[in-house]
Amino acid sequence: MTDIAAFDFDGTLTNGGSVFSFLVAVRGTVPVAAASVRLAPRLARAALAGGTTADRTKEELFVRVLAGQDSSTVESAAEAFARDHLARRLRTDARRRLDWHRARGDLVVIVSASPECYVRHVGERLGATGVVATRLEVDGAGRLTGRYEGHNCRGREKLRRLDEWIAEHGGRADGSTLWAYGNSRGDLALLGAADVGVNAGRLGRLGRLSAYPGLEQVTTSTGAD
Repeated sequence: MTDIAAFDFDGTLTNGGSVFSFLVAVRGTVPVAAASVRLAPRLARAALAGGTTADRTKEELFVRVLAGQDSSTVESAAEAFARDHLARRLRTDARRRLDWHRARGDLVVIVSASPECYVRHVGERLGATGVVATRLEVDGAGRLTGRYEGHNCRGREKLRRLDEWIAEHGGRADGSTLWAYGNSRGDLALLGAADVGVNAGRLGRLGRLSAYPGLEQVTTSTGAD
């Protein structure tokens, strides 16, 4: 039987977020700063409210910054960004855990609300089996609209997309274990559905996922080091 290990990206495999840095890598500081200023009140509300408010606000930011950008140009920037972001932000403890799963022969999938265009390259660099992330819409002329293709891959959508990925890869064998690693409320559905949910957040018992064992705890208990 083959276990499955699902890792969130931002804050779990890396330190901090990636979206704003990616947008700057594609468009530069000034356009991103201008869009952020115009959306500042909504971004603040989204950070507090989460849910669909955050989903819509994030999409509006993408529209303001990415609409009209050539998809091949964005793809090139995404590949370079993935390389540079991992070099600066990759968590060594989470990388060791991911490598532990790979050494066991588990299927490793990165499940993220960040854009698939660069998370896909992250997955390739880390040796993941696959990537499930937010897709960005491309129009008939090969340009980004800034809108999602489908839905933001967060919360219940993250779990739905993972279930879809698992089904596409033959489903779970009897007796297999689904491991899930996350750090925020957007990962609660994913961790709740897993056989082993792991809190990879830095706040421990003060964080939103305090009901789940921490990364250090499961690493110690399974001898991953």
